[in-house]
Amino acid sequence: MEQSKTEDVAPDRIAETLAGCKILVTGGTGFLGKVLIEKILRCLPDVEHIYMLVRPKKGKDPKHRLDEIFNSPLFEKVRTQRGLSALEKAVTAISGDVTSPGLGLSPEDRKILIENVNIVYHGAATVRFDELLKRAVLLNTRGTKLMIELAKEMKHLLVFLHISTAYCHLEEQILREKTYPPPADPHQVIKCVEWMDDDVVEAMTDKILGKLPNTYAFTKALAESLVEESMSHIPAIIMRPSVIIPIWKEPIPGWTDNINGPTGLLIGAGKGVIRTMFCNENGYADYLPVDIAINGLLLATWNFIYFKDYEKRVFNMTSSAEIKITWAEIIKRGRKITERIPLNGVAWYPGGSLKKSRLMHNICILFFHMIPAYIIDAFLFLAGYKPIMCHIQRRINKGFEVFEYYANNQWDFENKHVEDIRKKINNTERKNYQVHGNDLDIDEYFEDCIRAARIYILKEMPETLPAARRHLRVMYWVDVFTKILFFVFIIYLLASWSESFRMLLSNSITYIIKELMNL
Repeated sequence: MEQSKTEDVAPDRIAETLAGCKILVTGGTGFLGKVLIEKILRCLPDVEHIYMLVRPKKGKDPKHRLDEIFNSPLFEKVRTQRGLSALEKAVTAISGDVTSPGLGLSPEDRKILIENVNIVYHGAATVRFDELLKRAVLLNTRGTKLMIELAKEMKHLLVFLHISTAYCHLEEQILREKTYPPPADPHQVIKCVEWMDDDVVEAMTDKILGKLPNTYAFTKALAESLVEESMSHIPAIIMRPSVIIPIWKEPIPGWTDNINGPTGLLIGAGKGVIRTMFCNENGYADYLPVDIAINGLLLATWNFIYFKDYEKRVFNMTSSAEIKITWAEIIKRGRKITERIPLNGVAWYPGGSLKKSRLMHNICILFFHMIPAYIIDAFLFLAGYKPIMCHIQRRINKGFEVFEYYANNQWDFENKHVEDIRKKINNTERKNYQVHGNDLDIDEYFEDCIRAARIYILKEMPETLPAARRHLRVMYWVDVFTKILFFVFIIYLLASWSESFRMLLSNSITYIIKELMNL
């Protein structure tokens, strides 16, 4: 009993270890970066300062962009906890761009970072799978090289943590927690794209990528190689989270700021505009809630500094070794939830299915995606509105090109290093930095994701749910009557073309009438 009480009040050694540290975050305006900064501000109040590398965008300077982030719903809890003025003092937005030579830093800002930073979280990257190769190399690969060069100059650096992806070495069916040879020499690739014209690089893209399916996997694999090279010079760690999905628990269950991954599929299916997908229904992907990924980053940092565990340099932050959810399950659960919590203005009643045959999938795209899109756009045009459905379907088809590769291949991941850290943390740390899914309720989590997507992505407030349910009921009967009319039309066509079919149909109707009269 006494031991249990001691455990209950165990210290938070992660917070103690990072107290007084000054942290540099790249990619802080992205999904994972925002959640990382919020977590540090809320749970590690003794971190001395956070520097964010932020590039000016659309006429907004870095300070303005930081203010927008702090005023977002994600930071509501920590704003209440610490106050907005305290947050503004705790974080400095430094103007810079990882795609620019010298990171776009002024000499004064570079000196500040060199003199002060203890921990670097390098997460700046393009996550677009169809990004042009030159831009992907400059951002994902050369950007990492420039960050490493800056880190080598830092006088008080304790950890340089590079955020990679579990899906960057796709030739490995089982990804181990180790580094792998790059698909090409990263230094040579950087030099080539620097002096080559954009058109020339794009013309050579397929040849340069080789067997890799997209520029994202290619450039992230190159970046990992650069980090591995640096490990003899700086205290570097590689973190490989899998597919990052919305927040599971804190601070806002289900929150996200984008429609990438499963969220986009749920929204597309819920709106009735995705009705077919070509994939192995028994296959599964690996997903990781963003708050669990952030906890993993902080625990890996603590493990390196506190335990001086310099052997563990690569972490696979993955979940499928413990929780496997098939594509069929995702569709089944998602359909039930979107029927219970429908989206506003669904284009058609949610339906469709997964297809094992590419031919059948392409036929369904024609009949259930493209033809309805053209019909709806024609009505919109005649009504004086801007046609949008064909544009939406083109974007969906573009997404299918990426999705199908991952949905029809299978990878598994080793994550022993995370399991080892779990054994080191006490009850307080296990609660504050959860990296397990023992208490995961999948349906509840999906429901949180849909509710949050309605509010934060689609701007559909909870009070619109009753109207959405009424509209869904109408679309259900529209769907039923359309199917009936379609089958009647098919029967009519067959009867028109075939004398034998007319005889069969006539005999069948006569038989049914007789049976009904007997009853």
